[in-house]
Amino acid sequence: MRSILFSDFAVRAYIAASAVGLTAPAIGTFLVQRRLSLIGDGVGHLAFAGVALGLLFHLTPLWGALLVALAGVVGLERLRASGRLSGDLSMALVFYFGVSLGAVVLSGLNRFDASAIGILFGSVFTVSSSDLAVMLALCAVVLVGVVVVYKELLAVSLDEETAQAAGLPVEALNMLTVALTALLVVAGMRAVGLLLIAALLVVPVASGSRIAHSFRASMLTAMALGVASAVIGLMAALVQGRIAPGGSIVLTALAFFGLSMALGRRAFRRHPGRLAR
Repeated sequence: MRSILFSDFAVRAYIAASAVGLTAPAIGTFLVQRRLSLIGDGVGHLAFAGVALGLLFHLTPLWGALLVALAGVVGLERLRASGRLSGDLSMALVFYFGVSLGAVVLSGLNRFDASAIGILFGSVFTVSSSDLAVMLALCAVVLVGVVVVYKELLAVSLDEETAQAAGLPVEALNMLTVALTALLVVAGMRAVGLLLIAALLVVPVASGSRIAHSFRASMLTAMALGVASAVIGLMAALVQGRIAPGGSIVLTALAFFGLSMALGRRAFRRHPGRLAR
């Protein structure tokens, strides 16, 4: 059992999933604050269509997913900002378009097989060294982007109108937020799958907000829980041997959320004024 838990493919899986688990809550905290929790689902569906189009035009699936996801989120943000469609309606349209286009193209190519299932639900144990390098690079770009413009993103997330009045480039910051989300979704495609990556953008953040009592502390707590969910979930999948690692990672994150709910209620009972400040 020890040899399986620490084999070469398992170590690569730990590193890949931990990088995604660390990075997803970093950008997810801003999405949750702005009530855009579902945008990760929309980007994931777009990336699925991108994978299919990449295969159709003989591109690497990752590059197809990246190009379509980035183009899609820019268009989605423009629609949202223009007010021509409400945010939830535009995201719903993206959901339907991405999944239906991906399904049609993959089935037409006769490629709706195990590899497609792996893209949807994750196949982290098959990550190669080159795959890992790309995933780490994408996660690094997202983390650097969050660190560099942290204060500006925070200002926009807390009050967009005030941030605009203060002279911040709100439209550019909104574009940056959705672009970083697209990069993260593509990075997490192999780790937990396009249908589950949105959970790592949201669930650890929900847990962190129950435990911590400031924006920064909530983000850091969520990032730690994201890594813990990745490692524990992968170990569970390795020990059991037949369960999907992406599913076990997300279920672990949900278990942490349940624990945070209990701890949060207890903290409120002991310090009723603390959470109100």
